Amino acid sequence: MNYTLNQLAIFLKVTQQGSITKAAEELHLTQPAVSIQLKNFQKQFDIPLTELIGRKLYITDFGREVASAAQNIMNEAYAMETRKLAYQGKLTGRLKISVVSTGKYVMPYFLSGFLQEHDAVELQLDVSNKASVIETLERNEVDFAMVSVVPSHLHLKKIELMQNVLFLVGPIAPRSKKTYNKNMLETLPLIYREQGSATRQAMERFIEKNRIRVRKKIELTSNEAVKQAIIAGLGYSIMPLIGIKNELQNRQLRIIPVKGLPLRSTWHLTWMADKNLSPLAQAYLRHIREEKNNIIHGSFGWTEQYES
Repeated sequence: MNYTLNQLAIFLKVTQQGSITKAAEELHLTQPAVSIQLKNFQKQFDIPLTELIGRKLYITDFGREVASAAQNIMNEAYAMETRKLAYQGKLTGRLKISVVSTGKYVMPYFLSGFLQEHDAVELQLDVSNKASVIETLERNEVDFAMVSVVPSHLHLKKIELMQNVLFLVGPIAPRSKKTYNKNMLETLPLIYREQGSATRQAMERFIEKNRIRVRKKIELTSNEAVKQAIIAGLGYSIMPLIGIKNELQNRQLRIIPVKGLPLRSTWHLTWMADKNLSPLAQAYLRHIREEKNNIIHGSFGWTEQYES
């Protein structure tokens, strides 16, 4: 046997994706490079690891056994690297965080300084809607989750990060200092996020509380899609300020003053109360507590001009 860790990692990714093309994308390699490594790996076994039927790749039973062994080997290799770095006095490990979709505009700024200081730390950051993020907490798949609405049915600990402020946003039009009545929303085509989105829930609560009759509703599955739809003139939406910085500065979108807006909530970093946090997770919490105000002032001071 003369296979390498690189070949094991590539074969493992192919088995996980069920496709050489998808494995290449995940590994940031070209498809021919993955195919060559897979072919060289196969040469070391007399029994087929994969089968190509039509244009679909199948993993043989023997291939799945090899993949299981490869996973164990990769885990041990990762553990050895972690132990080596620990002996060198470096903070190591993989920090796993799940964030709601609007959190992608916030969380990187609360991570960059920590990761720059501890270059041996790996990051796994998952971005999804609120419902999926809460599920990752419940299944103990992450160290932390970032949400703007903390679920009451879970026993959680939390640390406040910063405010989440939501305005009515529309396409560019002549400037006006007029503040509109809430009922103006009845005259507008409104664009909603998908079910399970915290932004959608905040928008729906505002509409229900004020008994606003929605004229036309469009549903889209991401903040980016909502922004593009507004720019194209398809409608209006209540959106987090933090996600429209560039569009405001480039005069692609505008904030429409409405009585009762903006809506305000708070982003929190949360974790299960009975979770035994790793030394890495504990170090990250210390970093947040010590640097939070500096991060907010340095990276999000621009929001004050819109909130005043």
